[in-house]
Amino acid sequence: MGCDLPPTLDDLPAEIPVFPLSGVLLLPHGQLPLNIFEPRYLSMVEDALKSHRIIGMIQPRGADNAHPALFETGCAGRIVNFSETNDGRYLVTLKGVARFRVKNELDQGRNGYRRVLADWADFSNDLETVSCLNLDRPRLRGLLESYFELHGLSCDWNAVESATDNKLITCLSMICPLDAGEKQALLEASCCKTRADLFMTILDMAVRQSGALHTSCCGGSDSSLCH
Repeated sequence: MGCDLPPTLDDLPAEIPVFPLSGVLLLPHGQLPLNIFEPRYLSMVEDALKSHRIIGMIQPRGADNAHPALFETGCAGRIVNFSETNDGRYLVTLKGVARFRVKNELDQGRNGYRRVLADWADFSNDLETVSCLNLDRPRLRGLLESYFELHGLSCDWNAVESATDNKLITCLSMICPLDAGEKQALLEASCCKTRADLFMTILDMAVRQSGALHTSCCGGSDSSLCH
């Protein structure tokens, strides 16, 4: 399936379907795999495939009812991979295109999934690729070692070392088991550099609170990595 992304915000649709999921983050240029099985979201994918292939990922503000309010900001992705399982599920990969603000919510329509009128105006920079953020790689490595140990996670360190700064922060922000509020804050960060700084602050707070901080994170002149 082709994966050409819209070259300008003007090429993005004004009305988009949204998939509300708490704790799930899609960022521009990131890739998010989804396992779709609810009938209304199967219909959403089918309708998107017939048109612009755009789906907006957005977090609900709560799970107290069947129709929770949505956060104001989400991120739209384009379906770049699609397959159907023998039991009728859709396996979809979205590639993040740009963030959007919800102008207002539209009627759900006959298929029952939620739709919004999207405002893309503040996010033209999302279409650009930034490769270098001047990350403090030794500090990030130490924070990641502590954080992954805390959560019992493994890591392909070769992939971490070879990734560009922006790709690395995008991927880590999406896959790390952060809470919904932290995910939303990362989404709403004004730029890639701000997001990177915020991400490392979140990790630093988590590992310091746990007492699991590796010595390579603690400052001082020795920035060597601990294993």
